[in-house]
Amino acid sequence: MFKNGRGKKIALLVASLMTLMMLGGVVVQKQCAAEGSNDYDSIELFTDVLAIVKKSYVEEVDTKKLIYGAINGMLASLDPHSSFMPPDMYKEMRIDTKGSFGGLGIEITIKDGLLTVISPIEDTPAFRAGIKAGDQILKIEDKFTKDLTIMDAVKRMRGPKGTKVTLTIMREGFDKPKEFTLVRDIIQVKSVRYKTLDDGYGYVRIAQFQEKTDEDLSKALASLKQENGGSLKGLILDLRNDPGGLLDQAVKVADHFISDGLIVYTEGREKDSRMQFSARASGTEPNYPLVVLINSGSASASEIVAGALQDHKRAVIMGTQSFGKGSVQTIIPLSDESGLRLTTALYYTPSGRSIQAKGITPDIVVERAEIQATDRKEGHIREKDLENHFENEGKDKPENQAGKDKTPVHKIDEQLKGDYQVQRALDLLKGWEILKNINKD
Repeated sequence: MFKNGRGKKIALLVASLMTLMMLGGVVVQKQCAAEGSNDYDSIELFTDVLAIVKKSYVEEVDTKKLIYGAINGMLASLDPHSSFMPPDMYKEMRIDTKGSFGGLGIEITIKDGLLTVISPIEDTPAFRAGIKAGDQILKIEDKFTKDLTIMDAVKRMRGPKGTKVTLTIMREGFDKPKEFTLVRDIIQVKSVRYKTLDDGYGYVRIAQFQEKTDEDLSKALASLKQENGGSLKGLILDLRNDPGGLLDQAVKVADHFISDGLIVYTEGREKDSRMQFSARASGTEPNYPLVVLINSGSASASEIVAGALQDHKRAVIMGTQSFGKGSVQTIIPLSDESGLRLTTALYYTPSGRSIQAKGITPDIVVERAEIQATDRKEGHIREKDLENHFENEGKDKPENQAGKDKTPVHKIDEQLKGDYQVQRALDLLKGWEILKNINKD
């Protein structure tokens, strides 16, 4: 084929080079395969299963449905809070943060493999029906919840206003599971409520951290100060049964009461997951006494606020141990208008405490209890009940008499009046003021 020896030599050289290149290519290919073999093998396994199901399953199946199911399963294997949201759920989630959605008003999680109530949202069907933090939801209608993802459970509990749904609940103290039938409603969550409890003492309730929580809190504090002559002697910040919400709003709420220093920081694998949030000097509230109420239904954003105020020694934390959700979920929009809720970091209080699965421990533990008023004299006799007792002739000094005949402007509502934890917090604030004046004298 070749006309001379020179041509043969060239051909042999080319063949040798090609052999070396091929060998070299094989070496490189093997190295790449070795480096990523696990990932490539797993992806190949997935595509094999997908192809088999598409070809041989007894009924024809939709590819997108299979992919969504696979993503759900993958995220469910990570932690209780990571989840996939199809387009309709992703849309509802965005509505949720604005404070209006349809359903029952329950914040849920997976705990010890069981669907568990973090907290019922105040003034919702779940709250009114008596659903409590820590309740285990065993069934939704006739469907057992054991193998349901959180998003599947949410989807089953939501529905048109006026329709009914039955939850089978197991609770500590129950001999057997109990059924609760709830009527779905449009859930209008009012983030901030406030009231003057007594002259100079304010009460602020944050039910959930939404887009306008910081703005609503600013208005509430301004109104309370206006009602009380321009300043407050003390404030109760009620975060009980507050399941959390937006991280930035928690930071802004804490910033109202802390003038400088760290509020919270997060740690994760990616650089963007490692963040620090600090207080600003501007807009800080006066240093009046502050009591923060928490319980087992206080989670996530509410724990950030309580932890920051506790570490800065700005408030007394009162109530019971909080839920212990110390992870940060990032919402990632996907190409088909679905969304990914992925745990990307853990958050830490200013002193470096992680509250994940631990919670915030109150400075003063006060269990929930009911206060019942009574008009009974219980057999006690007072001076005014004795015959021929001296009447009070009203000779008090003017400064001691001032305000005694004044009708209280603020009347505490019956719900707060019978709330033992709120009353204990109010007593603490009043005692604080009394002791301060004693020290002055």
